[in-house]
Amino acid sequence: MRNIKARLIEEKIAKGFMQLSGIIITGSLFFIVGTILYKGLPYLSWEMISQTPQGGFYMGKEGGILNAILGSLYLASASTFLATLIGIPIVLYLNVYVKKGSLLARSAKLLFDVLFGIPSIVYGAIAFSLMVYLGIRASLLGGIITITLLTIPIIVRTLDELIDTIPTDLRHVTSSLGATRWETAKVMLKYIKPGLFTAILLAFGRAIGDVAGVLLTTGFSDNLPKYIDEPTATLPLAIFFQLSSPIPEVQGRAYASALLLTFLILVIVLCSHILASKQKKHKI
Repeated sequence: MRNIKARLIEEKIAKGFMQLSGIIITGSLFFIVGTILYKGLPYLSWEMISQTPQGGFYMGKEGGILNAILGSLYLASASTFLATLIGIPIVLYLNVYVKKGSLLARSAKLLFDVLFGIPSIVYGAIAFSLMVYLGIRASLLGGIITITLLTIPIIVRTLDELIDTIPTDLRHVTSSLGATRWETAKVMLKYIKPGLFTAILLAFGRAIGDVAGVLLTTGFSDNLPKYIDEPTATLPLAIFFQLSSPIPEVQGRAYASALLLTFLILVIVLCSHILASKQKKHKI
């Protein structure tokens, strides 16, 4: 009887801690979003979205952040595209051409787990050293190199987890039909296709919101990005520089930029959830 009472007490305590954790996390989310809305919404305008910085923009005068918006989109799109092109063959090789559970497979997965957890500033430092060696100046190209290195582990580990959900019978059926390894790989890709798009969106969201990795490699420019070897502004860097200003109006624009970036991330997350739900239905 005492054991039953003790277990019930433990369950109530655990349930209380879980509810408290949920309240704290939810409250923190609403506090962050509410702060951004309260401080940034009054400064958000069509002029800010559709124009580049004019003379004295960081002193509170006219202009906008169109250069940073386009720079972020160019940077995130190009790096995610390259990371996907590199990551998919790696995942297929480790799951189709390498024996499952082998030393190579386990070592590679451990390596990508480590790379997944490395802070983005480390990737920025590595990419910066590579740029110095190759003679590449701070530019959109430098940022693409950095963010590609950052997002490859995201693509690889996400797709690897998705492939682990493929029923073993499916692989046996393809093998029994005389399919080659490449044909088996194509069947696996088709099976995880909704999850593939989810992985790409997650990598894109990480790429568009990163600031530490591009701080050393992209530079900053008030002009629209036209060439890949020119310095390029990004939304996180624009927020950082505007918040550094002592002028209240410029700080308000920083919160407006953060609001815009948050909206873009929200759209990406919603798309990821929709695709993830399709992946679950596909399994059923």
